Amino acid sequence: MRGAERTFAEMGACWPDAPIYTLLHDSDGAAAFEGREIHTSYLQRLGVNQKRFRYLLPLFPRAAERLPVADYDVIVSSSSAFAHGVRPHPGALHVCYCHSPFRYAWFERDRAMAETPRLARPLMRRILENIRRWDVAAAGRVTHFVANSEITRERIGRFYGADAEVVHPPVEVERFSIGEPQDYLLFVGQLVRHKRVDIAIEAAGRAGHEIKIVGDGPERPALEARFGNGRGARFLGSVTDERLAELYGDCLALVVPNVEEFGIAAVEAQAAGRPVVGVRDGGLRETVIDGETGLLVDGDGAENLAEALRDADFDRFDPAKIRLHAQRFSPTSFRDQIRSIVDRRRET
Repeated sequence: MRGAERTFAEMGACWPDAPIYTLLHDSDGAAAFEGREIHTSYLQRLGVNQKRFRYLLPLFPRAAERLPVADYDVIVSSSSAFAHGVRPHPGALHVCYCHSPFRYAWFERDRAMAETPRLARPLMRRILENIRRWDVAAAGRVTHFVANSEITRERIGRFYGADAEVVHPPVEVERFSIGEPQDYLLFVGQLVRHKRVDIAIEAAGRAGHEIKIVGDGPERPALEARFGNGRGARFLGSVTDERLAELYGDCLALVVPNVEEFGIAAVEAQAAGRPVVGVRDGGLRETVIDGETGLLVDGDGAENLAEALRDADFDRFDPAKIRLHAQRFSPTSFRDQIRSIVDRRRET
């Protein structure tokens, strides 16, 4: 249950009797959806797991279009790539909560190419070009977009030519409490290239701090080979919610080395009273008050982050004020805003 999954769980809580349609469903660890009526696409029969679903990339657009939602008058989707591509009947209301237009098709194509084996790159290039064309057509079937942040709103306008209003994702701030800071930094997120975990580790090392890495993903073996075994980082893998809350409360600060569309981990850290040190771009500009609840860094290199971490006086931050700031991102506020948007659109 990462940020997008937790956001979708809160969306589902707005309409607890509504059926859920999804490309793939892994019931492991998804207690938030127990007892719900869940329908999956035909891709579910392939039996892929969390580590292998990316291999199905070329099949996702058609699978989304084949989800049988045409009998419904109101559809609310949560999409960072394909879910907005369902086909409602003409006249149906489709409100899409967009975490981001598909990054690898639009603004990180070079990264996608770099992550693809050289011999497969021509094929990947054609796949992404096809997905871009499909994506624009799919966006045209959405009647109203809701963006998770200002940077996502801007991208929706640029890539889809559509307006959107911003509703920040929900954060379960009550799960976290103020702890006793210890001498380590923290990174929380999926271990994929665009999260730039290597930059966080390098910056922590240059600043003379240990960093603990929470999360899993395809980049973990390479990162452990480079930075593990006492070479700057401790890799904890996926941890329980309870353990994560302890790690937030006890860290010096959370390090965010990449540009996040929103960045739920940054709000979670602040809910535990701990500051965030990250790039002055994207969602952090909306969730972190520079100098009060964290430090925003100009430039995105390891040395820029390292300099901020070296110079930071973490004792001067007031944990109570940081936590108070985080409380404005509560699930109650999120649910109220989402329900209000759907109700307003139904009436027009």
